[in-house]
Amino acid sequence: MSPLLRTEDVPLLPGLGAICLRAGHAGAQRVVRWPYVAENRSFTPWIKGGELVFITGIGRHHSVDNLFELLYEGVAAKVAGLVILTGDAYIGRLPAALLKLADQQQLPLLEQPYSLPMVTVTEVIGRAIVQREQLAWRDAESRAGSLLEKLQLRIGDAGARADFVAPWFAEHQTLLQHLAPTIDAWLRHGGNISAAAAALGSHRNSVRNRLDRLFRETGLDPAKPTDIYNLILAHLLMHEPTMTPECGDTP
Repeated sequence: MSPLLRTEDVPLLPGLGAICLRAGHAGAQRVVRWPYVAENRSFTPWIKGGELVFITGIGRHHSVDNLFELLYEGVAAKVAGLVILTGDAYIGRLPAALLKLADQQQLPLLEQPYSLPMVTVTEVIGRAIVQREQLAWRDAESRAGSLLEKLQLRIGDAGARADFVAPWFAEHQTLLQHLAPTIDAWLRHGGNISAAAAALGSHRNSVRNRLDRLFRETGLDPAKPTDIYNLILAHLLMHEPTMTPECGDTP
């Protein structure tokens, strides 16, 4: 089971026992990316998806009818859930029709007493998200099958790895992407161009021309070990281990 924080876990966090999951239990396994306190009538422009959205200030910004609109908005925005603050000064209890709609839409709907300070809630949730993400990273690293896989996990997703490589290949990342199958075949066959060409279904001269272009445009020197190490590392970090071979003799 994933150690990441899920919507159903929120009421179980230290100090948050007053929060209650009232409806939408079927969707309560959603991962909480971050808490977001909605202060405007609509929250979609300010989120990315996966947030646990807190609806506050009902007397000032939201009517009871607006809660139904917000629930549909949460479904469309793919939030982790809605948390509605209740209290005598705002709304006494959540309408039964709203709970029924949340169940129908499978969107977790939680209730939080207004007396529970938001600073406490967001701090506890934010800390739990970070701690569980770190735990997930450590678990993934412990199961890594190679040093390369562990390094890829440590740096991050494909975008983060591209950013990591950028200082050395910023102007040539597109070229590395285009020539990735050729580089992969060349490396897998120990620099043997004929063997790489056979694996790619290309003429050896076509493979040689691609490699010549690679070294010419990047300024790397195939005779310098440091340049080759940098090329190998960049190639491995930017691409999955299994490459789709190029076909034919396209340069």
